[in-house]
Amino acid sequence: MSATVFTADAASQASIELIKNGKGTQALHDVVVALRAARRSGTASVKTKATVSGSGKKPYRQKGTGRARAGYMSSPIRVGGGVVFGPHPRDYSKKTSKSVRRLAFRKALSGRILAGDVLVADAFAVGELKTKAFLKLLGEQISGDFKNVLIVAPQFDETTYKAARNVAKAQLVTASEVNSEQLLRYDKILITRDALAKFAERTGGVANSTAAE
Repeated sequence: MSATVFTADAASQASIELIKNGKGTQALHDVVVALRAARRSGTASVKTKATVSGSGKKPYRQKGTGRARAGYMSSPIRVGGGVVFGPHPRDYSKKTSKSVRRLAFRKALSGRILAGDVLVADAFAVGELKTKAFLKLLGEQISGDFKNVLIVAPQFDETTYKAARNVAKAQLVTASEVNSEQLLRYDKILITRDALAKFAERTGGVANSTAAE
């Protein structure tokens, strides 16, 4: 059975609170920036004049040459010398409060639901560990052309995870781990019915076990 479009009415039945105005735009921006900043390694590093390898001997005598004074070979103005104001290891991560993250998640999810990009399926599991089987199941669930798809469920079995590894256009993520940036990145979002309760919890609603039936 193919997945169906998850409408705003179905979201209401599932106790998923939607945002239908401009509220949350700044929160969503802040959270996406923080998520991207957290992925930066921050390991870029250069050597200063104090750490560059070299002798402490003066390159030439102080007086009598007609040249400017030079105290050491590791000076930044010399080839092979230290770097001034260069990068050093640092932490790029930014902090966002729990309430801001929840608002951003609601905003991102609301926008995708209202745009008709969210689909709901009864379940998503592959019977055999083959990429072909995964693609067949994906084709049965989603009709039409799409660039990529995010598949969300409470959990996936090992067979489904492994069958999806070589499919670049699909990503599997659990309902508790999916973030706002992922909701924005993919053309289609496929959610299993048993994951709706977690979405309701993360948007501040109270889960309804009979939602979207």
